Amino acid sequence: MADGALTLMAVHAHPDDEATGTGGLLARCAAEGIQTVLVTCTDGGCGDGPRGVKPGEPGHDRAAVVAMRRAELEASCAILKVSDLELLDYPDSGMMGWPTNEAPGSFWTTPVPEAAGRLADLIRQYQPDVIVTYDENGFYGHPDHIQAHRVTMAAVAMTGTPAKVYWTTTPRSRMAEFGRIMRELGADWDEPDPSAPPRPEIGLPDDEITSWIDVTEFGPQKFDALAAHASQSENIFFLRMGKDKFSEVMGLETFVRVRDTTGAPLPEDDLFAGLR
Repeated sequence: MADGALTLMAVHAHPDDEATGTGGLLARCAAEGIQTVLVTCTDGGCGDGPRGVKPGEPGHDRAAVVAMRRAELEASCAILKVSDLELLDYPDSGMMGWPTNEAPGSFWTTPVPEAAGRLADLIRQYQPDVIVTYDENGFYGHPDHIQAHRVTMAAVAMTGTPAKVYWTTTPRSRMAEFGRIMRELGADWDEPDPSAPPRPEIGLPDDEITSWIDVTEFGPQKFDALAAHASQSENIFFLRMGKDKFSEVMGLETFVRVRDTTGAPLPEDDLFAGLR
């Protein structure tokens, strides 16, 4: 807690992740007078270029993509009324298995203690009451998300911060319905192949989710923040729902509490329960 004000720190991997997973939370906290600090770990350079050109394809200018995505991130933060944006600016590692995973200096190849030390400095500076990041699988297995998890948890250990710590998640009870919606919107959302090697499941059983945050009121802001990342719109299928449907479907953000010093009872509907 800095200067008596409650503070949220959200640690995300790429520009646009802040809106997808915690856009409602960031907007809600801002509306409640809570300081919101967003830490974005990578530069987003493996994102789409103009007209959807992919990394490795002719015309993909990484430096131009980085500049474009930074401007989009700043626009998203303005919509969500994020108080402070901090950029670690590691090179985007790309999807799991891409050659960019092993590129010198990529976030995936950066020693965890090195990046955690930088994040620890920010934790000491802002003294957040609540820290949010991904689970051990980075929610869906992206290397930069996994690394953001590792770095955040290492920084928490380094600082000994008393902050409550949460990982983003989703209820598995909603995954079938969500998959149906995504397929209707044209997303490549296949049913699991029983013959394929097992992959970590996304989300958690409902009874393992500790924190259910209603952000329906802030759905339009969350939608607009995602829409600010226009260069990546080909991959942001949620926008195809339209603002009203989006606010209905994406109006609940769920988390699992993994560190707590308040003793606040679970389940909870407020990440700051026990702090106010």
